Amino acid sequence: MIQSYAPPALEEIEAARERIAGTVIRTPLVRFDDDVYLKLENLQPIGSFKLRGAGNALALGGSVERLWTASAGNMAQAVAWHARERDVPCSVVVPETAPHTKLDAVARLGAQVVKVPPETWFEVFRTRQYPGMDGCFVHPFSDPAVIAGNGTIGLEIAEDLPDVDAVIVPYGGGGLIGGIASALCAVAPRCKIYACEVETAAPLAAALEAGEPVEVEHGRSFVDGMGGPRVFPEMFELVRQLVEGSIVLSVEQIAKAVRLLAERSRVVAEGAGAAPLAAALTGRAGTGKIVCVVSGGNIDSEVLRTILAGETP
Repeated sequence: MIQSYAPPALEEIEAARERIAGTVIRTPLVRFDDDVYLKLENLQPIGSFKLRGAGNALALGGSVERLWTASAGNMAQAVAWHARERDVPCSVVVPETAPHTKLDAVARLGAQVVKVPPETWFEVFRTRQYPGMDGCFVHPFSDPAVIAGNGTIGLEIAEDLPDVDAVIVPYGGGGLIGGIASALCAVAPRCKIYACEVETAAPLAAALEAGEPVEVEHGRSFVDGMGGPRVFPEMFELVRQLVEGSIVLSVEQIAKAVRLLAERSRVVAEGAGAAPLAAALTGRAGTGKIVCVVSGGNIDSEVLRTILAGETP
């Protein structure tokens, strides 16, 4: 059983920034409207923040002969990208429901894709094993090094907007918000951190209400980058001490945010990446200067076309 994690220390996050400096870009923080800002992680080389955590974990892991991970697409791309840089083979276990845009990107990076039922895929997060897989496993969220790497986003936000009042982060597995919140608690302690989830699968909100991880209904939607049947216990123990709460959104609210980002800011965001803006627009994160972490931009073209036409996929 994985023990609960303590928030990574500021020194660990700062060290992670040094390790990944040549791998990731320092993404811009731009104003969306009034006091709402966008942290554009969709501009990373693979279109997602995942390059940060994977890069830190692999830098600490040293030399490896083979890499593999389990991912619906973005961490799969990150690990495949690093594998190509290291010239080592890579395999990724993905759910059968993973979007084509992300799977095509993984294939272009040269990784072997193994499709499995969603329940089997989700179980890999717990066991960290899958038949036939060997080499170094990069966990997409439950790893102190991954969390510290993600925390570098928090350092950048605080440096670019020292008087930030709140930051909203999409909740998938907890590694992104765990890292960002740990950094901000250290360098901007007055800043409030909010998670956001989609109503078709909002395990963190349910866990926070119950005081422990609970099983929730898990429905499919175009918001593929977040949501699951439950929160992993070690991540719950980390996240609940750092966040104000979780803002649960409808699929329609998130689709509207995708459309607003494209039309007003010319920003292409996937569902999870647009969810923080949808949360900010509800007013539930309070007033003041609010940063929305646009975690990724890997959205299927057909889904984006539907949304831009004013419909909800």
